[in-house]
Amino acid sequence: MSLLIDLEQKGDILCVRLVGELDHHTAVKLRDRVDTALNEQGLTHVLLNLEKLTFMDSSGLGVVLGRYKKVQAINGEMVVCCLSQQVRRLFELSGLFKIVTFTANEREALNSLGAAS
Repeated sequence: MSLLIDLEQKGDILCVRLVGELDHHTAVKLRDRVDTALNEQGLTHVLLNLEKLTFMDSSGLGVVLGRYKKVQAINGEMVVCCLSQQVRRLFELSGLFKIVTFTANEREALNSLGAAS
C-alpha cells in the first residue's frame, strides 16, 4: 500500500492527514510535500493526524522529527493526534512522546495550537 497525504491550511496551521503506510518508500514524498507547503504558505504550526496510518517505520519517525525541528526553528509547534496502538508504541520506544505534543483528536490538537475549531 502507498501513502495518501492530505494537506489543509487552517490559519497558520498546516493540517497533515495520512492514510496508508509511512516507510522509507514514502517518507521522502511526505517530507517534500510538508516542507513545500510550509515554505510556500508561510505556515508556522503542523498538526499531524495519524488516524488512518496503518504502518510506520524509522524512516517515518525521521520525517516526523525533522518536521518537528523545522517548525521549532521558526517558533512554531507540532501536535500529533489520533495514534493507533502500533504507531503509539513506536512513538513511545523512540522517545518522541517526550518532545512532541499528542492529543486524542484533531479538535483538541487545533485547540492546543490556538485555532478555533
